[in-house]
Amino acid sequence: MEIVKQIKEELAGIEILFNEPLKQYTYTKVGGAADYLAFPRNQYELKRIVTFANAQEIPWMVLGNSSNIIVRDSGIEGFVIMFDHFHDIRVNGYVIEAEAGAKLIDVTHVARYHSLTGFEFACGIPGSIGGAVYMNAGAYGGEIAHILKSCKVLTPEGEIKTLTAEELAFGYRHSKIQETGDVVIAAKFALAPGNYDQINQEMARLTHLRELKQPLEYPSCGSVFKRPVGHFAGQLISEAGLKGHRIGGVEVSEKHAGFMINVDHGTAKNYEDLIAHVIATVEKSAGVTLEREVRIIGKD
Repeated sequence: MEIVKQIKEELAGIEILFNEPLKQYTYTKVGGAADYLAFPRNQYELKRIVTFANAQEIPWMVLGNSSNIIVRDSGIEGFVIMFDHFHDIRVNGYVIEAEAGAKLIDVTHVARYHSLTGFEFACGIPGSIGGAVYMNAGAYGGEIAHILKSCKVLTPEGEIKTLTAEELAFGYRHSKIQETGDVVIAAKFALAPGNYDQINQEMARLTHLRELKQPLEYPSCGSVFKRPVGHFAGQLISEAGLKGHRIGGVEVSEKHAGFMINVDHGTAKNYEDLIAHVIATVEKSAGVTLEREVRIIGKD
């Protein structure tokens, strides 16, 4: 194909895989192929990819840690950009700056090492910094909005700019960049001085709670639904008798009904069908309409 030749010539030196199955990179272990899967090593390579894609009118998107995403079985058209090389974490006083590809868990460990408190809530969240800012990730009473100072983003036009926490207009599992199409490439977090032993104990407690309650031994997309006002999604699903309900290779977890796990070579279609069934069943049994927290992306 002419476009493949052009990509190899104009983006020479950048690691790009062609027609690469994405299920090898997602937490759910589902997902079709990306036309072009790119792994830029720095912002310069990232801008080269985006500038080329925009000039050729090829769609592009960034796929973070893929922990709260379902990639459809038909895959994703155009460029999928992964931030595996964007993982630097730096500490300056009480501020931690982390690149978008850094794992949340790793950043919490760095905060603990420097006796900085405020990030403990994220010690068991399997996402990346970029995805966490995008969706205002949170757990156990904490969320990214509480500690974010600013973030650096790449605009759809390929420009790099800095946004303050106020400009991100955070809400529950929401940030303004979900509408703008900007992509987080780094973020700064303002923490507070703390006691190493107390921070360590709190992280150990939260990790134990997560291991106790969540089906971490299976591939999953994390918590599937947002918390409905006045309810808990997992409780509603459990009360509807859906624990253990399976479609194809994907089932509602017996351990925590708010999770759907890939137990036997499940597909994205299995996930989508099970999500739709759970929403319909809970609406019928409890009169509550569950709203997805997990993102579903790719060709329909």
